[in-house]
Amino acid sequence: MTAVEQPSRPWYFNAFALIAAALALMWTIEAVDTFIAGNWFQSGGIHPRRVDGLDGIFWAPFLHSDWGHVTSNSIPFAVLGGLVAIRGLGRWLAVTVIVIVVGGFLTWLLAGGGNHIGASGVVFGYFGALLGAAFFERRPATAAPALVAILMYSGIVVGLVPQDGISWEGHLFGAIGGLTASKLLADQRRKGSDDSDELDPKFDWPDFDAT
Repeated sequence: MTAVEQPSRPWYFNAFALIAAALALMWTIEAVDTFIAGNWFQSGGIHPRRVDGLDGIFWAPFLHSDWGHVTSNSIPFAVLGGLVAIRGLGRWLAVTVIVIVVGGFLTWLLAGGGNHIGASGVVFGYFGALLGAAFFERRPATAAPALVAILMYSGIVVGLVPQDGISWEGHLFGAIGGLTASKLLADQRRKGSDDSDELDPKFDWPDFDAT
């Protein structure tokens, strides 16, 4: 009798599974908050420049004001997060953590008063990370996901315009966190580049200033 080696799970299964788990957690928290906690969880968001609101940096992405709020964030979180996850579980985790920490801290430090909650900051972070990867790395493997993101969600830039009742600062700083993540990860890629780069060649942006 011979033992048959079980095939290992592909990297994208784990990345997409974590995205699904994060979405499930958001919906579970909203359900508990609505039906059991009397919307008490909502108070745990980012309260700018208050020490007791600093830990909200880590809770805010999982908290939402109502069912419409969590619904509007879920699909772009899955789609844009999935585009980031195409490049691997480690990439998705790194981008997500950097966006939450950088975007959340800048929101705490610079945003207007109030209670900033919702996964939209992470959504804007994913969007910024995809565009940033295409710009900083200039590879077909980064340009394609960025193009898909632009075609599907270019309209979200409206969320960067100051509006009452919307944490446009959280959107802006989330996008900055995504750009930061793409720059940091692009630098790491260059430092750790090897012969595999030949399979993913760089391309040059057209020189629009040429006459």
